Amino acid sequence: MSQPTAADELTLLDRYWRAANYLSVGQIYLMANPLLREPLKPEHIKPRLLGHWGTTPGLNFIYAHLNRIIRQRDLNLIYICGPGHGGPGMVANTWLEGSYSEIYPHISQDAEGMQRLFKQFSFPGGIPSHAAPETPGSINEGGELGYSLSHAFGAAFDNPDLVVPCVIGDGEAETGPLASSWHGIKFLNPERDGAVLPILHLNGYKIANPTLLGRASDDDLQQLFSGYGYEPLFVAGHEPEKMHVQMAEALDNAFEKIAAFQQAARSGQPSDAVPRWPMIILRSPKGWTGPQTVDGKKSKISGERIRCRYQPVARMTSIAKFLKSGCAAISLTICSMSRGS
Repeated sequence: MSQPTAADELTLLDRYWRAANYLSVGQIYLMANPLLREPLKPEHIKPRLLGHWGTTPGLNFIYAHLNRIIRQRDLNLIYICGPGHGGPGMVANTWLEGSYSEIYPHISQDAEGMQRLFKQFSFPGGIPSHAAPETPGSINEGGELGYSLSHAFGAAFDNPDLVVPCVIGDGEAETGPLASSWHGIKFLNPERDGAVLPILHLNGYKIANPTLLGRASDDDLQQLFSGYGYEPLFVAGHEPEKMHVQMAEALDNAFEKIAAFQQAARSGQPSDAVPRWPMIILRSPKGWTGPQTVDGKKSKISGERIRCRYQPVARMTSIAKFLKSGCAAISLTICSMSRGS
């Protein structure tokens, strides 16, 4: 069998990302009719919407690309999810890849299991909206921000075969514990430890306010993190096709550098210098792939409220209007959020 081309690989990766986005938004909105095989009705939608969309598509994007790297390099890797409200994405991906159903067989990989997956999210008797301990592989819930990077370094120390990508949101990046954690690379020994790959995910906002690092220029970020001892690699944009190419190249570059540092240290070529470990700075829109307007208002910024942080279509008046018009609008909203259109 011939190997897939790079273009084919990125097409498949994009489909995986869109599937994860659909599963994520389905958890936020739906308690029945998970595949939208029939016209949407009020009883299909959760009476109270909980969960956050804003950070989720970016987390799904990173997850999909890390899966490519794992398969390509046969890596032992753990994804640390810093954004506390990325729970829909972490649950979606673990269900999509099969590990969720292995642990929870009643959440099977079929339409019935998908309906249970959707209904249980932020629902009485179900699961939390964070990457809680119930989430397969989770060692960092993220609700109390500031500790993701220290957890990542803790996982990598004395664990030479492990690579730990750690996603840090621009809100968490402003906390004191996180600010000091950047210096963990000064204790990372490429001979006996694993590696940590920080991924600073800048979507510009924390809750309803702009962020410090989100407002910083690339040049300022380059100087800041170079001063900390990193080599920043930038990925930025909003068009999925171009972003996939950028992210694949950045991860290939980062993992080549990590492998070179470790190979040199483990083959008897010690160095007194601390390696300049790579990191990725990813700029993508908050609420990426979501609707641009809801009820005639911009979903990205509305007054002082970043509507896309939570649910782009959140008010029951909006949902009622969509249902009255045959649900086409809200069905389209859910589908468009998965498609990236």
